[in-house]
Amino acid sequence: MAEFEINRPHLQLVYLPHLDYDLQRLGPDHPGIAAEVRAIDAEVGRLLAFAQERGAAVMLVSEYGIEAVQRSISINRLLRADGWLQVRQSLGWELLDPGASAAFAVADHQVAHIYLRREQDLPRVRTLLECEPGIERVLDRAQQRAWQLEHPRSGDLVAIAAPGHWFDYQYWFDDDKAPDFARTVDIHRKPGYDPLELFIDPAITLPKLRVARRLLRKKLGFRYYMDLIPLDTRLVRGSHGRLPRSDQDGPLLITDCDLPLPDRLPVTAVKQLLLQYFLGHRTLDKAIAKETPCNEPSPLQY
Repeated sequence: MAEFEINRPHLQLVYLPHLDYDLQRLGPDHPGIAAEVRAIDAEVGRLLAFAQERGAAVMLVSEYGIEAVQRSISINRLLRADGWLQVRQSLGWELLDPGASAAFAVADHQVAHIYLRREQDLPRVRTLLECEPGIERVLDRAQQRAWQLEHPRSGDLVAIAAPGHWFDYQYWFDDDKAPDFARTVDIHRKPGYDPLELFIDPAITLPKLRVARRLLRKKLGFRYYMDLIPLDTRLVRGSHGRLPRSDQDGPLLITDCDLPLPDRLPVTAVKQLLLQYFLGHRTLDKAIAKETPCNEPSPLQY
């Protein structure tokens, strides 16, 4: 807040992680979530008071709603078991080899992008995925366009998890062969998002002591390995990415900006909503028409 007083920005973005992290760790039905709701409510109240005292407009945006999950789908293991995904050995670990793989997946919560080396393999890979329990649908490029998922870097196929399911990135069959980064916080080497980074492995006795030892090695200039992350995907109790089953489970936008808002707003129109507020040179209706070129709903809507 001190920086606000010094710089007086036209736009300041603030991220409040309270519900994001614990909803993934504990799930939306956990009794501990009530305390997090109270905590974030107090923090939002403090920020609102600060903004109102200075005449600033406020826009409160949740990117997604998190639903309860009970099971993960190891989509890369599925591809490997059928011969599509290849690994290479390194110091006793198994590393995914995208260049040698005919197909591999990049997992992101309840959505997974599948990349193919040969276009002619698409029907067989699609059939494999569609037959897997827990995968609700598989979208090709044409279908991705209807869902506003078509992008040059999107997968040749996009898998959507069924209710209560999510995609993990794991591709090894033996945890002893999991790569070193699997048990660390390392978002750049993992082929997908790993919510297990929100946990400390419950099998570790005295985890704080292990952390202290690793930090001491770092301070003394020695190499260290912060291997605290579990591999058990059953720990994850909340996820997101599918279309919400009801408005109660979906994202939300609350604002005191003097702008006309429709009942439902594509998430891609939020940027234009901000620009309209600051510049006032385009109407929201035109922005929605540009950002929503199809009749089907966007995967994320406010």
